[in-house]
Amino acid sequence: MNNTSQSPDLKAELKSYVKPIFVEIALIMLLGAVDTVMLSHLDTGVEGGSDNAVAAVGLDNQLFNLVILIFQFVSVGTGIVCAQYIGAGFRKKLVQVVGISLMVNAVVGGVMSVFLGLKTEAVLEFMDLAPELMEDGATYLRIIGSFAFFQAIGLAFSASLRSAGMTKYPMRVTVIVNIINIIGNYSLIFGHFGLPKLGVEGAAISTVICRGISMLAMGIIHTKKHIDKYPLEWFRPFPWAELKNVLKIGVPAAGENLSYCLSQVAITYFINQLGNTALATRTYCANCIMFVNLFCISVVQGGGIVVGHLIGAKKKIAAFLMGNFVYRYALIITLIVGTAIALAGHSILSFLTSNEEIIRLGTIIFFIDIILDIGRVGNIFATGTLRSTGDAVYPVIIGIFFQWSIAVGISYLLGITFGLGLIGMWIGFTLDENVRALILRRRWKSKRWATKSLVK
Repeated sequence: MNNTSQSPDLKAELKSYVKPIFVEIALIMLLGAVDTVMLSHLDTGVEGGSDNAVAAVGLDNQLFNLVILIFQFVSVGTGIVCAQYIGAGFRKKLVQVVGISLMVNAVVGGVMSVFLGLKTEAVLEFMDLAPELMEDGATYLRIIGSFAFFQAIGLAFSASLRSAGMTKYPMRVTVIVNIINIIGNYSLIFGHFGLPKLGVEGAAISTVICRGISMLAMGIIHTKKHIDKYPLEWFRPFPWAELKNVLKIGVPAAGENLSYCLSQVAITYFINQLGNTALATRTYCANCIMFVNLFCISVVQGGGIVVGHLIGAKKKIAAFLMGNFVYRYALIITLIVGTAIALAGHSILSFLTSNEEIIRLGTIIFFIDIILDIGRVGNIFATGTLRSTGDAVYPVIIGIFFQWSIAVGISYLLGITFGLGLIGMWIGFTLDENVRALILRRRWKSKRWATKSLVK
């Protein structure tokens, strides 16, 4: 690789990673969005029943995202450490790291599956879910939660493949899984092809089946294309140094994500106090907005692989220039897509629901979110790229402080205390994202991350 981000080889490498990552993440998002769209058209025989089903499933997915972040304590660290080891040519260390990741995620995934399967109602009662939403919420969460280990093991395989630049394989698996999920949802939610009409339960069953297929397919591909065996002698004595490197990145990285997700759970609790309409609006908007985030996330993840390889090869100037290119690229694309979503917001929401208040609130939120996008891109870029260099602690310190002081504190103040409702809360989110982005971008420009490489 040439020591400059302007090299056509580096830009071509970035694009080769971004395209399949984009498709994969889009389809993963679609996996959850399909549940929302189809449930929004479910005839429950009760007025507002479909919006209630969407609100219940939206809260469940918010909680399940928190569980996924627990699995990412190891998988995020695995992807970054492996990328640097591949850049440095450390094959044995690479195998050790992947083996550790699979083992830990399997154990943690199993524990979380048992917990969510047995304590479903207790979790939802803690979130103060409305009584009329409890039945749907408990049904959905119990089913997807009992098989959480599918997601845990699948994340480990995906992180390993991506670190090696094999981004096309997770994408292909996700394409197939989404086709199966759409057919499964259509069949089980509405009762087609001779199957029973199960509504929310059908959506959960279809999602679990797809996650199981994804895990198995990813494991088979990983064995055939990347690492086919894990020699026992390479794990005797146990490679504690490699586990330490994974946790050195994974714990702060997942810690920042965990803090963010917990802050969102707290905010969801506040939104729940505003009523089912506000909760449903948030669910509809979040499912649309995540497709705006998708462009930024895919570019930053692809850039993170390139930056990790460059750091492992000790090409730090090239890593810095590539990072700057990735940020500009992500910002331009995200703002274009965010503006398009805002302009089409009324039509999008009208397709999803007939509730005029949801449509009105959601349309306003889409326009506020354009300003939020500026900060969100800066955060996703700086946090992800700093992690790729090994500088994982600073983003979590900044994240925890501002997520709770501004995102939670200001959102509560504006939304609940001042009575601005969901609009006030979204203004609080916007302030949080932009303040954090300014601070983290400054860290990137300072180049203090240049001393944090894991390759010695």
